[in-house]
Amino acid sequence: MSLIRSVADDSLRVQSLPGLREQVAERLRMAIATGRFQPGARLIERELCEMLGVSRTSLREALRELQADGLITLQPNKGLSVSVVTPEIARSIYEVRAALEGLAARLFARNASDAEVKALRQSVNHLADVYEDFSADAFIAAKTRFYDILLKGAGNEIAADMLKRIHTRASQLRVVSLSSAERAKQSIRELREFLDALEARDEDLAYRLCVAHIEAAASAALKSIGPVSGS
Repeated sequence: MSLIRSVADDSLRVQSLPGLREQVAERLRMAIATGRFQPGARLIERELCEMLGVSRTSLREALRELQADGLITLQPNKGLSVSVVTPEIARSIYEVRAALEGLAARLFARNASDAEVKALRQSVNHLADVYEDFSADAFIAAKTRFYDILLKGAGNEIAADMLKRIHTRASQLRVVSLSSAERAKQSIRELREFLDALEARDEDLAYRLCVAHIEAAASAALKSIGPVSGS
């Protein structure tokens, strides 16, 4: 039996052919990240083809991409399902994310133009607006914009590529970590302090504030999904 939430509208349907695999993969990523497809949900090709309005060939290409990203898992004799993020995996994701984003923070403080610093602050202001009228889709779009600016300003393509993969794995945890209104407000305060350090071109402080922000997000997420084994 499928565990995927029923979808009454056409929001998942892919509308155009160019870059079809990428479109299908992105629709599925968003459905997983926003909780429309719950952890552990079986992914039945026939149902997904109907939801997305695509062929099985296109769907399978996209599913292989998501499997490589770690968002879906192939289970023997059961087929594909949405990956379950255990507390242990979540902690590992946040540890790697903190190391890489800390580096990106240092590089942004060093390399970003004044225009990129301004654009980053504007993206945080937009995030604050999204928190006031929260929706998972709007939040993910706003956070993606924030990271696009941060990574471009950092100027390290290898770090950017690695972080994008980590962010894909962390996508299920982002909304969980902000399920508390108080955590959302604290997150904005942390980001604004981080921006002050970037504007001052203080690499060390930017690094410390960035890592502290991620550690706070990790703590909130881990409280929501359960304790780590042995802790």
